[in-house]
Amino acid sequence: METIFDWLTVITFGGLAVLYLQRSSMEEPGDKSWHYLPPAIGCAAVNYLGNHDHPYIAVAGLVLVIAYVYYVLI
Repeated sequence: METIFDWLTVITFGGLAVLYLQRSSMEEPGDKSWHYLPPAIGCAAVNYLGNHDHPYIAVAGLVLVIAYVYYVLI
């Protein structure tokens, strides 16, 4: 946990995990498990790019991950 991207992606992934656990405990979940795969991979990619001197691409990727969660999962 050395960079801001480490913290941002862990917080985002934690929120994604909580959302998945909440939705999977419902009687009839409205979304499938694979819907959570793109933002999880996006968090890993954002962290990698942010830690390897591509901060602008990483910020854009984080915005895309959050937009995906908002529009597809919520």
